[in-house]
Amino acid sequence: MVLYNRKEDTVIETRTGFLISQVKQVQGRVFQRLLAESGVEEFNGPQGHILYVLWQEDGVPIAQLVQKTGLAKNTLTAMLARMEEGGLISRQASRTDRRQVIIRLTDKARGLETRYQQVSQRMNQIFYQGMTQADACALDGLLEQVLGNLERCERELKQTRKTHTEGEKTHGKDTQGTGQ
Repeated sequence: MVLYNRKEDTVIETRTGFLISQVKQVQGRVFQRLLAESGVEEFNGPQGHILYVLWQEDGVPIAQLVQKTGLAKNTLTAMLARMEEGGLISRQASRTDRRQVIIRLTDKARGLETRYQQVSQRMNQIFYQGMTQADACALDGLLEQVLGNLERCERELKQTRKTHTEGEKTHGKDTQGTGQ
């Protein structure tokens, strides 16, 4: 990818997006193998991400899980269904808002946390092998900045789309194909 740097009026060539995608793919395969080697067969890597969030705070509404995991609601809902079938989570209606569904860990899921944490620590060792603590912190900081940039752009694009769609509706254009 070629990137234009406005501050310095220069063009920067980068493969960051490609490398991040590659890291995510290889990391997922390695993590899954390490889980299997540790005897964790009750869930897969992506489900482990959901469990990690719940281990930090149990009894979370689905909307909050969407936000914390970064998963689309329909993807998360399908994954939660499989996790419920596997006895890892339960769904309960909120006591304060019956429309809201609260996700809770089961005892089975709580019992897997230690082994998951051990695999996560092993992944960190693999991730940062050959790096100093300063290198690891710098990498994390840069990735957080990239993530923040992308999240800000996503919000702006959603707002632009919302504004554009509302503008078309007020001008009598039917963008949804509903004939209304």
